Parts: sequence; C-alpha cells; structure tokens
Amino acid sequence: MTQPHRFPVTVYYEDTDMAGIVYYANYLRYIERARSEIAEEMGLDQNAMRAEGIVFAVARVEADYLSSARLGDRLEVVTTHGAEGPVRWVFDQAVMRGDQTIFRARVVAVTMSTEGKPRRLPAEVRALAS
Repeated sequence: MTQPHRFPVTVYYEDTDMAGIVYYANYLRYIERARSEIAEEMGLDQNAMRAEGIVFAVARVEADYLSSARLGDRLEVVTTHGAEGPVRWVFDQAVMRGDQTIFRARVVAVTMSTEGKPRRLPAEVRALAS
C-alpha cells in the first residue's frame, strides 16, 4: 500500500438532508472524488484509457458509517491503495473530521475492456504492489 493520500471535503447544503446531516450516499461520492484525484495525480488519463478500450469499475464496496457529518463540516478523505493481482486496485478509505473517523470503506476497483472483459491494470498502478 502507498503513503496516505489526503483529499479535503467541505459539507455543503446540497450534501445534507432536512436535518443538516450528510445523506449516506454522499460519502461514496466523497471517496470516489478522492480516488479520481489519485488517478489524476498518478498521471492516468482515463479518457485516453477509455479510447483504448480500458475502463475502471468498482467491483466491491464494504462501508461502515460510524458518525454523522453535518452542514459546514470540514472533512478529509484519507486513502491508501495498492494493486492486488493483475486487475484489482484496492483502496482503504476513511472520511475524517479532525481526528475522528466518521466513515470508512474498502473499495475494490478492477480494470476491464469497454465490452466488460478483464484487462490488466496499467503499469503505473501495478508498480504500487512492489
């Protein structure tokens, strides 16, 4: 696994329900944004990959909702990640409010062809496993 990647998130009104609490599905959006940032920072051009017929897809998510975030909270998504096998990219992610973990998830992403067949991870991602 890599060194932790950190991605800041501010809770906006649109993220919350009538009580001002973050709607549960939005945590998945926060961690997705962090994974997108990681791919971009690694130099992975997902548009170019798609043009070559290779895409990432989430195959599995295990999530624990530990506490609620509220309107105006400043959060941080902390992610470690690494390649597992030829097609799996695994992410351990936590949404933090200060020192408190309020959400955590393990996400397994895979690479596949645009036709849905398994494809090898890009070399940049596979190098993480070493």
